[in-house]
Amino acid sequence: MNSFEERKKQVDYFIISKSKYFPAENLPFIKERLMTVSDDQFMIINSLNFKDPTTLLLISIIGGSLGIDRFLLENIALGILKLITAGFFGIWTIVDWFLIMNKTREYNFRKILINL
Repeated sequence: MNSFEERKKQVDYFIISKSKYFPAENLPFIKERLMTVSDDQFMIINSLNFKDPTTLLLISIIGGSLGIDRFLLENIALGILKLITAGFFGIWTIVDWFLIMNKTREYNFRKILINL
């Protein structure tokens, strides 16, 4: 088996196992870019820890009014604002329940772009 076929299998496995961490519309781009990276870069990307959107949704439900979800996504200013206003009196907290999973996927996509 040649190296192209091996890399294709590695990339396919990466996409299958980690697809829930990224926006679906960005998966073809990620796959294309992973096919061109060096072995060392691929190992680094494969070892990255991505935030789980489902876990962040649960954290948002439990501690969203304290801004914990925003702190975990490294949105420090929004986390502080959410903490001070108690999730803008609960309204922002409820809105985040619907947005936080996509925000998490976008965060993970930015994280992988930095390493590509």
